[in-house]
Amino acid sequence: MRIVIGEDSALFREGLASLLTEAGHQIVGRAGDATTLVDLVAREKPELAVIDVRMPPDLTDDGARAARTIRESQPEVAIVLLSQHVETRHSVELVTRGGFGYLLKDRVLDVDAFLDVLDRVAAGGSALDPEVVARLLGRPATRTLTPREREVLALMAEGCTNAGIARRLWLNERTVETHVGSIMTKLGLVDNAEEHRRVLAVLTYLGER
Repeated sequence: MRIVIGEDSALFREGLASLLTEAGHQIVGRAGDATTLVDLVAREKPELAVIDVRMPPDLTDDGARAARTIRESQPEVAIVLLSQHVETRHSVELVTRGGFGYLLKDRVLDVDAFLDVLDRVAAGGSALDPEVVARLLGRPATRTLTPREREVLALMAEGCTNAGIARRLWLNERTVETHVGSIMTKLGLVDNAEEHRRVLAVLTYLGER
């Protein structure tokens, strides 16, 4: 996979590049600031961009804003945002179209899980860090979900399939399907092949928080 890295810490950037290269990926560009990152992605047209949320020039949410710019101009580029702390301002909007992940930097230490997320996002899936999901789902919604439905919805937000949710919650897959169906009904989401209902379920719930 062709990857561009946007990260202002040279140590973390080169460590990430080394990890990804050893995993068989090709690093086609490195950027230490948001402006350079946007130009680099436009020129190299990678399959995936791994971007730190906080980058120069402002060291606030420049990386996240650069990710939005990339998504608008090159929607085919998958994006994984990395952050030192939970920051949810941009994640809800970016996750709507798939091909997006948001992880805390500590997750990189679990190399196998991190590489799995990159593959999933590059294939058009979505993955939100469990701590990000917990923060987003931490407030009550207008339409009440049961505690179990909230657990299922949280795992949906992380990008888990029904089979994956079943394994995580020690349920059979048919039970998970029932919970998912109940969630969709409560959130008023009809079956539509043109939309990602699982993503919409998360977004609908978050919109009521």
